[in-house]
Amino acid sequence: GQEKLNCNPRKENGSHVVLCELGNPMKAGARITVDMELSVSGLEDMGDAITFQLQLRSKNSPSPANALVTVTVPVEAQAVMELRGNSLPATTVLPASWHRVEGSRQLEDHGIKVEHVYQLHNKGPSTVSGITLRLAIPSQLGGRILLYLLELGTEGGMSCTNPPGLNAEQV
Repeated sequence: GQEKLNCNPRKENGSHVVLCELGNPMKAGARITVDMELSVSGLEDMGDAITFQLQLRSKNSPSPANALVTVTVPVEAQAVMELRGNSLPATTVLPASWHRVEGSRQLEDHGIKVEHVYQLHNKGPSTVSGITLRLAIPSQLGGRILLYLLELGTEGGMSCTNPPGLNAEQV
């Protein structure tokens, strides 16, 4: 028949050990099958596999058959990432007579300020780390400046690498 095992986690020689009592007394030559389901947290930085060492021990008589068995289980984190973007203002129209003023350090001489805001959301179920987001922003069109990249900022513990040509004219 099926029985629930009584399992107790503990630390032994610096390792995390889970000790499960299978039954006492057990008849000589008894064969048992044990299915275990383990819930392990904090695997984000464990690599692509986790290794368990399993051993069946008898309190009555030590046996060379009580060998240590190593089981490697692949770890695959799953997360759904969502990128949202917005431009402020949403629509920008330059007057037909407007021309950029070469060499000027005034923002208005380079065009209308447009702010692009991107939000990267993790919809789970796993946590993520080491994410790289690459945004390709067209700064030129037909050899002429389309967007003058002024500055780049982040929030929430992220870091960014400034693209080449960021605020090249020190506006």
